[in-house]
Amino acid sequence: MRAEIDAIAFDIDGTLYPNWGLYRLLGSFLVKNARLMSAFGSVRREIRVWQKSHPAERHEDFFGWQASLVASRLGCGCEEARAPPRREDLRGLEAPVCAGSNPIPTPPRRLPHFRASGLRTGLLSDFRPEQKGDVWGMAASCDAVIGSEETGALKPSPYPFMALSEALGVPPARMLYVGNSIASDVIGASSCGMKTACIISPLSALLGRKAPGADISFSSYRQLTRIVLK
Repeated sequence: MRAEIDAIAFDIDGTLYPNWGLYRLLGSFLVKNARLMSAFGSVRREIRVWQKSHPAERHEDFFGWQASLVASRLGCGCEEARAPPRREDLRGLEAPVCAGSNPIPTPPRRLPHFRASGLRTGLLSDFRPEQKGDVWGMAASCDAVIGSEETGALKPSPYPFMALSEALGVPPARMLYVGNSIASDVIGASSCGMKTACIISPLSALLGRKAPGADISFSSYRQLTRIVLK
């Protein structure tokens, strides 16, 4: 595949590390803020429903819009919902605890292989990447790191993917996007013309299953490296 692409970019949550890794790190936060997390999850689903019916639109003040929707569910004003000591940041759920642990040692070790081959590299998350500090050493080695909220829309909207393409200076057709979600990552990236890779479980790989719609299905980053650089 190397001859077909000039850049490779990764989703973060659920792709660079399993979701259970995040839940483990945020255990006490999730328990203490269960009501907020429930409201936030509902709002994210509502936003994606809205985006599906308004595919050509985005919100210039996405953080404000999202905050107002969450606040309405919590029964308080936006500023009240943001105010300390609640430790709630409705722009994306600040989670500084993530910065201190490294649940994903493998991708950072593989990243130099992609860069050494001449590929530009990037990260795209539906949450602010800086919530994870330097993303366990990956951010400094990437040519672009983007949070979709900053583009005014969440994945699978084309806006985040096109912003990533522009930031990397590589046309979508010459990019490979790596994710874990068919609905958000594979459909979103492929709709912009990007090639896609989707991580699957080792059991699914053993059974010969593929991620629907993805150009590449892989179960380890060692395997992905072989496929991409071949």
